[in-house]
Amino acid sequence: MFINFFFLLKKRGVPVSVTEWMTLMEALGKGMAGSSLTAFYYLARAILVKSETYFDRYDMAFQEYFKGIESSNEIDEQVYKWLEEALPPLDIDIDLAEQLKYQLENLDLAQLKELFEQRLREQNSAHHGGSHWIGTGGTSPFGHSGYHPGGIRVGGNSMRRSAVKVAGERKYREFRGDEILGVRQFETALRKLRQFTTRIEGPKEELDLDKTVAATCNNAGLLKLVFTRPRKNAIKVLLLMDSGGSMMPHYQLCDRLFAAVNKSTHFKALNIYFFHNCIYDLVYQDPSCRLQYSVMTEDLLRNLGSDYKLIIVGDASMAPSELTQVDGIIDWGMSNSEPGIVWLDKLTRHFPHNIWLNPIPKPDWSYTHGFYTINIVGQVFPMYELTVEGLEQGIKKLMVRR
Repeated sequence: MFINFFFLLKKRGVPVSVTEWMTLMEALGKGMAGSSLTAFYYLARAILVKSETYFDRYDMAFQEYFKGIESSNEIDEQVYKWLEEALPPLDIDIDLAEQLKYQLENLDLAQLKELFEQRLREQNSAHHGGSHWIGTGGTSPFGHSGYHPGGIRVGGNSMRRSAVKVAGERKYREFRGDEILGVRQFETALRKLRQFTTRIEGPKEELDLDKTVAATCNNAGLLKLVFTRPRKNAIKVLLLMDSGGSMMPHYQLCDRLFAAVNKSTHFKALNIYFFHNCIYDLVYQDPSCRLQYSVMTEDLLRNLGSDYKLIIVGDASMAPSELTQVDGIIDWGMSNSEPGIVWLDKLTRHFPHNIWLNPIPKPDWSYTHGFYTINIVGQVFPMYELTVEGLEQGIKKLMVRR
């Protein structure tokens, strides 16, 4: 079964062994993939691929081998081909924008997803510039490069920051911890996030200069060294960073902040997690936001005390449904039982010292795409622009005693 897929993987440079292949056959024999091509994709990758280094090669081989295979639960590769020759981004007039905004306010996510699956079954050719079929450059809620404030983006890049569900697996650029340019300024600002305390226990190994001078004077000028216990920073920090999608244009700026935080050694505790667009039941230990790196948000709240300083980095630009609706999460195939705004409220209640850093320039917050959700998030968290000055202002806010 699929023996040519085995040889294609080896040809593509994926080190697959016969033992692993037989394990996959055993798993298929037990029905672990069902009849879903998606389930087979993940099952085979979990068993056959030893390192994330080979994920891209695996994807190329999978796409080549299973090209043209029909699956009712999949977005056919032909759909992506239809969308390759996209029309230029659509300029929208005020009247049409208001009409689409009305549709957004009456959006039913379940109905939208059902309509999308219906279009997949019925569509048999490419469409561009329309309002109905999966296409580009129009006002259809399905496709990319068009204008619809609450649709399903298929392929393409995030432009309007308004997709309700992103069909297909997202690809993320990893945040780097070694970015140097501009890091020093962030490091300087972060040094202000300090609250020293003297340990009661431990050896006295740090020279106390003032007491040494006083003791020497009292000792008729004969040097008398006085040592004390070192002072340690008592600050604990929880950093949550938005990853992927509309944050991609800001990755260099986020790289610098991420590097500065990682280079800071004066925190008593530092925890870093990632999310995509909004925070729900899960946060992630890796910017790829893959399920195997997930942590229950409730566990995070349970394990970290309220003395942590919470810093969230994100553009706060998303479909309003991601904040206000159940199952509003953008990730295809995932769900959330509580709206995103509920989770944000939970965070502010648990961590009273909190700020939100936004990489979008502050003058643009009132009119950029996503201004509606930026305004909502800004009412929950004190929001500052992700600049050195904005970070300094945010740190002052974090250090205010309550």
